[in-house]
Amino acid sequence: MPTIGVINQKGGVGKTTTAVNLSAALAELRKILLVDLDPQANASSGVGVADPERTVYDVISGRASARQAVSRTAIPNLDLLAASADLAGAAVELDASRENMLLLRRGLMGVRPNYDFIVIDAPPSVGALTLNALAAADLLIVPLQTEYYALEGIASMMETIERVRGSINADLRILGILLTMYDGRTRLSQEVEENVRRHFGEQVFRAVIPRTVRLAEAPSYGESVLSYAPSSQGAQAYRALAEEVLERVSQG
Repeated sequence: MPTIGVINQKGGVGKTTTAVNLSAALAELRKILLVDLDPQANASSGVGVADPERTVYDVISGRASARQAVSRTAIPNLDLLAASADLAGAAVELDASRENMLLLRRGLMGVRPNYDFIVIDAPPSVGALTLNALAAADLLIVPLQTEYYALEGIASMMETIERVRGSINADLRILGILLTMYDGRTRLSQEVEENVRRHFGEQVFRAVIPRTVRLAEAPSYGESVLSYAPSSQGAQAYRALAEEVLERVSQG
């Protein structure tokens, strides 16, 4: 029952797109809980859930249990712990104490046995919410866009992960680095991929997520790309990623 955090301190790298579509792809094979920890709530709207009665904010603030706050989605085998604008306040209110960093981890304990995987969409920053995601996760997927500044911020991301390992989650490890927004028509994307694979080797997933219109359109319909355009290149890429995630998890 691993918990996977999808995380990158840099915004605009396909993090939420990956959290939503990987969850949908895994849900074709397993029982999944998607946790939206980003105050923008894009993952929640991306699976068609708006204005839920209870949210992840209620869980970390102690107002409700995770079991009470879970919402069903239209996607079979995929449940959601939705975000709300209240999370922005929580990010400010919570100090960096160890107790506050473990709120999500403790909140999820009651529902972990119900799911094969929990996927957390973390905010694009290093604050209390992201640290909660890192404390709750067993494994991390780091989306990395195939653009000029692709490696910018990765070093600081790795430093943050090391600090979390040394303080609140010693077992945290990176499952893989995921290349996103790949445009095979450009030499730039090819060069970035070569550079990243040279630097990180087998840490980089074989699956590569393309830059496609269908991936960009799907959230506006409150759907994953797997339901919006099931035979599209983007849907195929996320199914390949899901298979690779299962493979890597089974290998330990």
